[in-house]
Amino acid sequence: MASEKDGLGADRSASRASRKSLPGQKKVGMVVGIPGTKTVKVRVERQIQHPVYKRYIRRSKQFIAHDEAEQCVVGDKIEIIETRPLSATKRWRVLQIIIPSRERALEANAKG
Repeated sequence: MASEKDGLGADRSASRASRKSLPGQKKVGMVVGIPGTKTVKVRVERQIQHPVYKRYIRRSKQFIAHDEAEQCVVGDKIEIIETRPLSATKRWRVLQIIIPSRERALEANAKG
């Protein structure tokens, strides 16, 4: 049994602290809905190869993400990152907007 005097306990707590700070997975997807304030629904698509026919099939999954600045609109292509649980369903946070939606681009052209 390791005691606090030999310093092993400190190493364990230090490694545990460094584990918490590791970044989570990142995914890129399209905003498909805004179910509430500071919340966006993101569809992430991936391609898999059919095991028999060897054709590529598109699969998608929806994630609920936290948008602190409320800057996302439907149609934006965004990057999300995994984070601690923020609510019953939110485990992701918006990292950045990669490509703004077509409507937002049209608004910028109309103003300028």
